[in-house]
Amino acid sequence: MFAVGLTGGIGSGKSTVADLFAAHGVPLVDTDLIAHRITAPHGIAMPQIAAEFGDSFVAADGSLDRARMRTLVFSDDGARKRLEGITHPLIRAETEREQREAQGPYVIVVVPLLVESGSWKTRVNRVLTVDCSVETQISRVMSRNGFSREQVLAIIARQATREARLAAADDVINNDNAPLEALKAHVDAQHRVYLSLAGA
Repeated sequence: MFAVGLTGGIGSGKSTVADLFAAHGVPLVDTDLIAHRITAPHGIAMPQIAAEFGDSFVAADGSLDRARMRTLVFSDDGARKRLEGITHPLIRAETEREQREAQGPYVIVVVPLLVESGSWKTRVNRVLTVDCSVETQISRVMSRNGFSREQVLAIIARQATREARLAAADDVINNDNAPLEALKAHVDAQHRVYLSLAGA
């Protein structure tokens, strides 16, 4: 099935854009949701994570202690790579399964780290980047997640640059405080393009 990789930096509005495509009946495969699912209570990644990092990284309900793990991987690149070595193959396998089972004219695969991973670009037919300024990202994430400005900047520093995401894009949706109706109109237009490209 024709696949569009939807990406963008933290706070760019990927989820909002994905939901607008879903309103057209386009199936979504969201790698962030898959990542949460495999690290939820009794998630398939949890036994490996506990074995690799210890029970202190497992919350009382059996899920990943996200705050503790976030602190570790932001200060220890080796730990981040070890975690990714566990989660990335599981996320990839589940993403491919969901793509195969998707029903619709085409599928949107939401991959926040599409540009960073390198291999994702070969698994989709088009790359759609949701773009906004860094200041917009910072204000949205501070408001949504309660993070400090420094925490948000640290996350942004670990992600691909805005320029790299734009360079990797076949298509771009600007979401720099655009009114929802304008965003919806842009998604509607992009949806028509993808229907045509998918031969639907």
